[in-house]
Amino acid sequence: MQNISPKVQNQFAMLQQVQQQLQTVLSQKTQYEMAVREAKRAEEEIKDASDDTPMFMSIGTVMVQKKKEYVSQKLTDKVETLELRIKSLEKQETMLQGKFEQLQAQIKAALEGKSAPNAA
Repeated sequence: MQNISPKVQNQFAMLQQVQQQLQTVLSQKTQYEMAVREAKRAEEEIKDASDDTPMFMSIGTVMVQKKKEYVSQKLTDKVETLELRIKSLEKQETMLQGKFEQLQAQIKAALEGKSAPNAA
């Protein structure tokens, strides 16, 4: 790293930072996708239940009995919200991936440019 210019060292640090951000975004996206699958599975389960079947929702640390229609609407809202968050994370992922590839190309070009004159 001592032979590398400060500019390239800075680009390398930025590359690592972008990679960490990308990993964070992907982790969040995975968590939201799991939550969507769980909520959709719950929706499927209550869809077949009769309207008078007792339903319970977790509100903080308390389980509260609610009507089927209310629980169903809350699940639908949750899925919609999570899917919007996933779309937002996908946009971030695309932007970060582009930035990552751009930095990677710049570093590669700088390193190849440096080593080429030495080889000649």
